Amino acid sequence: MKTLAQKILDAHTISGICKTGEQIEIKMDQTLTQDATGTMAYMQLEAMGVDQVKTELSVSYVDHNTLQSGYMNADDHAYLQSVAAKHGIYFSKAGNGICHQLHLERFAKPGKTLIGSDSHTPTGGAMAMIAIGAGGLDVAKAMAGIPYRITYPKIIEVRLTGTLQHGVSSKDIILELLRRESVKGGVGKIYEYTGEGLKNLSVYQRATITNMGAELGATTSIFPSDENTRLFLAQQQREEDYQPLSADPGAVYDGLIEIDLSSLKPAAACPNSPDNIESIANLAGKKVDQVAIGSCTNSGYEDLMKVAAILKDKKVAPHTSLVISPGSRQVMRKLIKNGAFATFVDAGARILECTCGPCIGMGQSPKSEGVSLRTFNRNFYGRSGTLSAEVYLVSPETAAASAIAGYITDPTEIEYEDAFEKEESFVDDSMIYAPHPDPEQVEIVMGPNIKPLPINDALPNAFKKRVVIKLEDNITTDHIAPAGAKVLPYRSNIEKLSTFVFENNKKDFHLVCKENDGGIIVAGENYGQGSSREHAALAPMYLGVKAVIAKSFARIHLANLINFGIIPFVFENKDDYDLIDDLDDLVFENVYDLEKEPRFILRNATKQIEIPLLAQISEQDFELLRAGGALNYVRNHQ
Repeated sequence: MKTLAQKILDAHTISGICKTGEQIEIKMDQTLTQDATGTMAYMQLEAMGVDQVKTELSVSYVDHNTLQSGYMNADDHAYLQSVAAKHGIYFSKAGNGICHQLHLERFAKPGKTLIGSDSHTPTGGAMAMIAIGAGGLDVAKAMAGIPYRITYPKIIEVRLTGTLQHGVSSKDIILELLRRESVKGGVGKIYEYTGEGLKNLSVYQRATITNMGAELGATTSIFPSDENTRLFLAQQQREEDYQPLSADPGAVYDGLIEIDLSSLKPAAACPNSPDNIESIANLAGKKVDQVAIGSCTNSGYEDLMKVAAILKDKKVAPHTSLVISPGSRQVMRKLIKNGAFATFVDAGARILECTCGPCIGMGQSPKSEGVSLRTFNRNFYGRSGTLSAEVYLVSPETAAASAIAGYITDPTEIEYEDAFEKEESFVDDSMIYAPHPDPEQVEIVMGPNIKPLPINDALPNAFKKRVVIKLEDNITTDHIAPAGAKVLPYRSNIEKLSTFVFENNKKDFHLVCKENDGGIIVAGENYGQGSSREHAALAPMYLGVKAVIAKSFARIHLANLINFGIIPFVFENKDDYDLIDDLDDLVFENVYDLEKEPRFILRNATKQIEIPLLAQISEQDFELLRAGGALNYVRNHQ
């Protein structure tokens, strides 16, 4: 008897033993990229010498870097469109929508596997897919036909009972799970949703939950394919993609979490972590300066119709700014036709593009020390673009109610219609372009901001390096390689992007690395949580970082470090974290022994002590490290 996740994983396993904790390689049916990570992924694909992608479907979306205050973003979009046309990839033009919303609408299929260069790729689990976020190089490898290697995860059953009450959202379900499990509680796990509570959760509602499963650190999350799935696909005019899929009766899980939907109340993730959960009832009355509704988490038709119901015949509070960004052009067109769009404008909302926008730091930064309620998935320190702002993650219902009041407001205590106009079946793929029928005719467009890929050196057997930074727990990829309008235009220019690394943690970090010929990073628990952006490993590699020593790692970042030739070590005894300080000299000897033995003795030359470490790698990972990274390895073995 198998779980749903096991059925799909096992059917796609190319090699390895399908058993918890074992390494397996799985075939990827589909890939997706977005423009913040895609440029580098396609440069890597070209460096591998791949002519045409080997997947069933690959899609390149432009949704992150659409703020064109210079030539860089526009140049990169031209590169992405040309490389997609040449190499067999579908291309979604800027303005068409957010990759996860669009992929759910147009391409997601029950029972398929999907890997994407965005950490919120697990959104596809709402469609009964095994959908995994990864670094761009892993996605490039998948497009080249190389299986994706993971450790077979634990499968945790999340059994839902009851029905959501008035004013309570699917966002409150995932916030409750984050309250219980924390941002690192899902590492090495898949959350599989079951129970009679599913019958009243649409694909849109399920997508909010699978999307924010990424904040748990989970490998992915998944819902069964049922009547609600069929209805969604029928509405998208592709019912032929439907197939019923669920766990076998009596399937055995590695754990059980039960949530009674009837008992849930509106909640918020408070600054500065998605697991810092508090009830809206306890936060009610706090003055709100900004409300932002949208992102890949809550920008679908149903979410925005709930917002329209609350805003109808009302005005946004004078001291509060409300911005709304629909998730796709299809959704926006439906809202225009049924009048909801006019409701937004009449209420005083500012309408943004169908893009990630403020969620990735592209505009709409709050005022100094401002309070911002956002229906997004992350509220990491500084991610909004204003270091002093307080950012809260809430449901669309809470966001809309609070925008009207100007203060945090419990939506269960206000009257509005829960029912809304049925979604029209409207499909427009005119801004999704198929690959060119004659690839030889396509010339790749490369603007001056696109610089050559930096290549790492092969790993030496011994080296001595200085600690260039020591960090606390839960360091995110936003700390390492910040996002936002100032930094992301340089995503294809690693030399320039590297000057921003750890800019909010250590001034002129890149100069410290230059002065010391690279170095070592030391960190606490859950190092590298958050985005899949491989730049958080690629830029440190460019700066000469040879190893990261942490108490524990987030899954995607761990893989990215290995892909770019940086050794990920953990402390055998976590208390030994206190035995290393900033600028200590560390000696690494007999590094090649890691091929067979993960235990490693580090010598702290400054303190004249030895510290036992464990390399978080397999034998196959060591081969990548020894070559100086996965790209070198692939080139050497073509």
